[in-house]
Amino acid sequence: MNQKVLLILLITFTFSATSQETLSFKGSKLYHATNSWDFICENYALTGITAIQIAKTENGGILKLAVATTNPTFNISGVVYVYLTDNTIIICSDKGIRENIENNIVSYYTFSPLEMNKMKTTDIQSIRFNIKGNASKFSSQIGNFTAVNRKTYFSTASDKTKKNYNTATQITTLYQ
Repeated sequence: MNQKVLLILLITFTFSATSQETLSFKGSKLYHATNSWDFICENYALTGITAIQIAKTENGGILKLAVATTNPTFNISGVVYVYLTDNTIIICSDKGIRENIENNIVSYYTFSPLEMNKMKTTDIQSIRFNIKGNASKFSSQIGNFTAVNRKTYFSTASDKTKKNYNTATQITTLYQ
């Protein structure tokens, strides 16, 4: 019996520890956030990775998108589409909140409380976004890209590990 109680406490502690990261929104107030998820972006040749993070705010939430780039004048802009596993779509309009951190272009989008509640029960399947700028021969790509909720590019049929991130679980943990 004591082992069961210990196991339950360990699992509870593990889930609560996953949401202890913070997100600094353009250097201002710190918000409690999920872990940063590295979604696979196969058609982005520079790294193939898009860093995704979601934070809880007083009136909804914040989506942070970050992509490595060779040109710091590029930016993630325009409408972002968040596709959920239940085939619903959350449309995020561009508020023009961007920054460059080291060699990454970062953009922030806001979620309403209703959208955050939806993401607490349904995992994110993919995120569609645009990179804009004036490209040259040796710069990273511009255009439309889709970041898919997958942990690795390749796997085998015998690999039984979870291949995507439990986004709904981590977002739910933010509210506990």
